[in-house]
Amino acid sequence: MSHLIVKVTDFALVGDHALRVGFDDGTTRVIDFLPVLAGELLAPLRDPKVFSQVRLDPECLTLVWPNGADFDPATLRNWPEFAAAMAAQAKGW
Repeated sequence: MSHLIVKVTDFALVGDHALRVGFDDGTTRVIDFLPVLAGELLAPLRDPKVFSQVRLDPECLTLVWPNGADFDPATLRNWPEFAAAMAAQAKGW
């Protein structure tokens, strides 16, 4: 099994819980994170003021928040494949 190695290159806030995310392979995704914002780590991001504190980590080249929340850049890159399953899992977090 191989793991896609991608890096987030840029992002822009496009909604209270949505980002447009650019990747080093030229792909761009608009991701609505709201369906997965549950559990101890991700639920605080439901507050738009907290969500908007997102930053690009210069070392890991992925999105991070001050509370330690982050997402694997490959998951972000392939969000359409993972979104439904992650939203279903989030209901149990």
